[in-house]
Amino acid sequence: MTVAFFSGKRRRAAATIGAVSAGLLVLSACDKPTPLATITVGTESVNSEAACYNDGKALAESKVQGCLSKSSGKTVKVALDDKIRFGVDTEIAENGWSLFLGGQRAEEEPYKKTYRTIPASAFFASQTGEPVNKVNVSIMESKGSKVLGIWHFTLEKKS
Repeated sequence: MTVAFFSGKRRRAAATIGAVSAGLLVLSACDKPTPLATITVGTESVNSEAACYNDGKALAESKVQGCLSKSSGKTVKVALDDKIRFGVDTEIAENGWSLFLGGQRAEEEPYKKTYRTIPASAFFASQTGEPVNKVNVSIMESKGSKVLGIWHFTLEKKS
């Protein structure tokens, strides 16, 4: 014969407290993920966490150029007649974001919406007349003159 040490109510309360404690312990061990940037071409979407991010605080100026010059990113294959859809989390859009091609700013003013569409042909136009088959695209979140995060993608022209 087994004797219950606790009533049913106390057992449930103890189990609930244990579960909440375990959940808090697990959450405290996790890092907060960075906001996401996404590129969609047709039905294919690729998203990425930031390559450089400081929990929403400004990145050191010495780190920004090094981060922009990184040439690797998740690759998306595109045809010249495709439309490329860029999407960012709301918190990125609230601050403003700009596109960089090969580490060089591609637009003057930061964009303040979460979504935009640009024809793929705009990314593969060469100023020198040489064919371009691969382009490194970076999304830079900024607030005023401060850079808050940088995301990288690579656009590769389909054969």
